[in-house]
Amino acid sequence: MTDPRGHPFLARLGEGPLLADGAMGTMLYARGVPFDQCFDAVNLTNPDLVRGIHRAYLEAGAELLETNTFGANRLKLAGHGLADRLAEINAAGAQLAHEVAASAGRRIWIAGSIGPLGRPMAPLGAVSPEEATDAFVGQARALADGGVDLLILETFTDLNELEAAVRGAQRTADLPIIGQMTFALDGRTLLGYAPEEIAARLEALGVAAIGANCSVGPYGLLEVMERMATVSKTPLSAMPNAGLPSYAGGRLAYVASPAYMAEHARALAEMGVAVIGGCCGTTPEHIAAMRVAIAGRQRGPARPSATVAVPPTPPPAPAPDPPGSLAQRLGKRFVLTVEVSPPRGARDADELEHCRRLRAAGVDAVDVADNPMARLRMSPWAMAARIQREVGLETILHFTTRDRNLIRLQSDLLAVHALGIRTLLVLRGDLPQTGDYPRATAVSDVHPSGLVRMIRGFNEGKDVAGNLIGTPTRFLVGVALNMAARDLDRELRALDRKLAAGADFICTMPIFEAETFDRFLARVGEVPVPVLVGVLPLHSLRHAEFLHNELPGMVVPEAIRAQMRQARDGRETGMRLARELLLALRDRAAGAYLVPSFGRYDRIADLASEMRAALATR
Repeated sequence: MTDPRGHPFLARLGEGPLLADGAMGTMLYARGVPFDQCFDAVNLTNPDLVRGIHRAYLEAGAELLETNTFGANRLKLAGHGLADRLAEINAAGAQLAHEVAASAGRRIWIAGSIGPLGRPMAPLGAVSPEEATDAFVGQARALADGGVDLLILETFTDLNELEAAVRGAQRTADLPIIGQMTFALDGRTLLGYAPEEIAARLEALGVAAIGANCSVGPYGLLEVMERMATVSKTPLSAMPNAGLPSYAGGRLAYVASPAYMAEHARALAEMGVAVIGGCCGTTPEHIAAMRVAIAGRQRGPARPSATVAVPPTPPPAPAPDPPGSLAQRLGKRFVLTVEVSPPRGARDADELEHCRRLRAAGVDAVDVADNPMARLRMSPWAMAARIQREVGLETILHFTTRDRNLIRLQSDLLAVHALGIRTLLVLRGDLPQTGDYPRATAVSDVHPSGLVRMIRGFNEGKDVAGNLIGTPTRFLVGVALNMAARDLDRELRALDRKLAAGADFICTMPIFEAETFDRFLARVGEVPVPVLVGVLPLHSLRHAEFLHNELPGMVVPEAIRAQMRQARDGRETGMRLARELLLALRDRAAGAYLVPSFGRYDRIADLASEMRAALATR
């Protein structure tokens, strides 16, 4: 391996703008490869198709060809059942590009393309920095073994993930690295990173070039390049989309013409950008026009000097919790909460009446479920806000990661806080495949522990990217736990991540005997936050068997099912068991989270009244 500081590619960057190729995915899609197929595997299944695309860009004047390996990392390939072919797919990608470059009669640089892992990294997701780095090491090694001249890390939205990719690549091969983030129309990444921060952090890692690609067209990337240039002396790279896509005739279409792309390529070259190419929607026709626009140009003018950032004004202190709030009660008295499902339609009079009765029975708060079982119901925001306004009862809003991307999660947090909702229970949410709309798309930008950490950041007055949001929020954050999980080790690892992220309390899935709680405490010791134990009154033996055998994660012990089997009146036996469990929990837990069976809120109200009376007589 050679020292990248003496690599000839670095010398080439100083000679004038280098023209890269355009989109590979766009060209594969246009030639009939569907989006749900692994584009990288086409290196093996149809190598002539990939060669043809490389050749078209070569003939258009490209001096740098990217390998067809953007998604060929271990985690993404595993989604196609191809993880064991990682080395083969990446090596083939490098070989195909080299075969085409060999016929050029001029120096062609082969860049090994590496994209994001496709799963969110900690703290937002479950992929640890070590696991991410190892995944990038595997792909970078395969590309280096295939003989690429450099590595291009592109289309990243998380700067921490890009840094992990750089470190993984540097650990593997002494090759020049181009690091590129993707930006939105506001000049920031989807996670809110500014161009100046990205440039500073990547320059500190010693990459060969810093830049941006994808997401927006050349107009948006011009400003990004200007801002990066103010803080970095490292060569810059820009590979914009051909504008924003539209959907027509069953296909994605990009509207920026070759002439328009060429005009902006000229502007990028004039400001000193070293590597200029294209991303989604760019074709050989675009690259040919860009070649003419930047031909013969030398390196652009000197960069403007760096500006001094003014320290942001610290956010104002948040208002104190209102008197009598759940935040003040939790851990100081036995708390009772009840799960309430929003209506299936737009009228909620019955649900509000149930909540009035629950309040009269001494319930501290109601949990408002978010489309439980993935079945369509009224927005839990509206239900929670109306309960607090119309009934005067505090709510715990179930806040799921199932159907919100990273932008929507943060936007929704601000919205529910503005509505006066202060307590959240963070959940993954039931998968769409279990509900009314099995073809609906689930979104997994953030894992529950990542969402908890995000909310804690909001409570400190900052969004995910560290940008100030004004007055900090005052959320109390709960997380879920299954004490009777069949794989308790895995459950405990997830709980550790949630607690480390800053959870304030725990709500458990329903249990049916106090011994389950005792066994859990014997295993883990003292729990550092209050625990609200789930209690669900059984309705019948059939109900108990259904819960135990058909609902994932639910365990109804054999001893309980035996009692239901012998019961003359299943409803009364179920109520008795729930009553006994509540009394046993009053000295063990911080409270109970009551779950109605079949919408029987009257039974839950009776249980709450009895529990309040029992606590009052102690």
